[in-house]
Amino acid sequence: MNKKSEKIESILSEKRVKLHNFLPSNRKIWTIVGKEKEHWLEPDLQFCSCAGFYFNMVKNKKPCYHIDSVNIAKKGNQYEIVEFSDDEFENFISGLINDL
Repeated sequence: MNKKSEKIESILSEKRVKLHNFLPSNRKIWTIVGKEKEHWLEPDLQFCSCAGFYFNMVKNKKPCYHIDSVNIAKKGNQYEIVEFSDDEFENFISGLINDL
């Protein structure tokens, strides 16, 4: 197993893929809980907030392992859904931005 596969397996087995669902608007934000910070993703747009994302996409034209992890988690229903009120959306986004 290569290093990327090991990282993906670790993320999935530790249940670190989260789908944050804000109600009643039904806005959704995907995150992966990392060792030091949380990364947010938009898998349909192939975007991740991790530091390696830009360099991987520009240099190798390949998504980071976080995007691969979310896509695998979605297919296998291996993610946790966390529900929030729409009133919490602004604070949630502010927290994600502060992590950048």
